Amino acid sequence: MNGGVQLGFDFAATRLVRVTPSRLATWRDCPRRYRMTYLDRPAPPRGGAWANNTLGAVVHLALRALFALPAAERTPRVAAALVGRHWTSEGFRDAAQAAEYRGRARDWVADYAVRHGSDPDGAPVGLEQWVSVATDKIVAEGRVDRIDRRGAELVVVDYKTGRRTPTDEEARSSQALALYAVATERTLRSPCTQVELHHLPSGEVLTWRHDPASLGEHVRQAEATAGELAAATDELSAGGDAEALFPPRPAPRCGTCDMRRNCPEGRAAATEPEPWALLAP
Repeated sequence: MNGGVQLGFDFAATRLVRVTPSRLATWRDCPRRYRMTYLDRPAPPRGGAWANNTLGAVVHLALRALFALPAAERTPRVAAALVGRHWTSEGFRDAAQAAEYRGRARDWVADYAVRHGSDPDGAPVGLEQWVSVATDKIVAEGRVDRIDRRGAELVVVDYKTGRRTPTDEEARSSQALALYAVATERTLRSPCTQVELHHLPSGEVLTWRHDPASLGEHVRQAEATAGELAAATDELSAGGDAEALFPPRPAPRCGTCDMRRNCPEGRAAATEPEPWALLAP
């Protein structure tokens, strides 16, 4: 593999565990939530919509549609109109708040079109691109917001719309971005070591360029986590105790967990905020 990340393919040696960054993160945060989300059938009822998630989804859809257009057509006016086309008001307090954030989202995407819509140094080669890579232990896969080609290399671009501006350290330490880079290189057969967080509310772009050692470490950590969740899943299938194998990990994040209605420990750990409380101020 280009970049020096050594990945094996001895499929007969062991059963490969299929994972996504979201599955890995859910297991690390709370095994009980992992079980309820990915294993329990029928799946337990989830919580309602969150306005910040709605806002993020709308912005992602608008940007996907924007970058599907030829560069000359990615104007601020078109970008703002795409927000309106994909808008939904789920989770907002009322019509007035929804209208305010619809306007903000239009401004964010229009400004983004000015800064990045016709960048002559970068051409998107993947939009919501599904990528996958196999090691000798896992198949890691996922959907990348955007993949740019810059010269001979590919760059993973991840959009963010949260109230807090990310940091360079978050770009460096993100296992999801590192796995996306490894999987992008394998899927599209071009070198990929650079990852970027594009924060729409602030206009900040946080960049990290990995080396083979850092990518390899992220892969090893993913393999270790995958081994843990696979072992628990196998033991559950063999009749093991679900509560012992998939214990809750109460924390402040329980307030916004979409499985909190099914988890007494989570409800006791944190108060549920209003559905619009996590919007950027």
